[in-house]
Amino acid sequence: MSSTRQNGFTLVEIAMILAIIGMLIGGVLKGQEMIINAKIKRLESDNSGLIAAMFTYQDRYIKMPGDDDRASARFSLYQDGVNDPAPADINGDADGSLGGDWMAAANTETANFWKHLRASGLIPGGGDDDTQPSNAYGGLIGIRDDSLLIPGHAIIYGSIEGAIAKILESRIDDGIPISGRIQSDLTPASMNINAISTAGPDYLDSLRYFMAIRI
Repeated sequence: MSSTRQNGFTLVEIAMILAIIGMLIGGVLKGQEMIINAKIKRLESDNSGLIAAMFTYQDRYIKMPGDDDRASARFSLYQDGVNDPAPADINGDADGSLGGDWMAAANTETANFWKHLRASGLIPGGGDDDTQPSNAYGGLIGIRDDSLLIPGHAIIYGSIEGAIAKILESRIDDGIPISGRIQSDLTPASMNINAISTAGPDYLDSLRYFMAIRI
């Protein structure tokens, strides 16, 4: 009478397999964490860089980019003889406040903010380009006066994941979407309204937010 022998994993082999699986899962999670941290640092770097560029422009020309009423005369690219823009399409009114929505329409002060910074060489690009840059999460970056309940100007970042918004808030502000230096809402149009956010008292990981950070 013959018997068949069934081969299987020993306890040592099973332990090794589980250890390998654990290391793979740990590596994936660590990689995801590194990607998240890199995106958060890019957002913080973008914010710091834009604020620095804006203040450098003000120090240099005693005007705010976008609100500068002498930009058409200040930068030679606007008098190069080729498709010269009308001064009204380039200049602001020098009232100390940027007019226009944060998702800037052409020839508004919030659009010319980007043109003036580019014309001055403080951010990359050509001085006739009012394209809004994108943030690390694919949303637009804009600027607005009196967004939500933030007094004065704020830089606005679109489509930020709730979990990321929560981290940014905890680093810079009070962690609450409806108050403080950082305020958030759920639609782009709401960022153009001087009113309390409808986002609620807590950030939800499942949602994406439009974040306004006071300058």
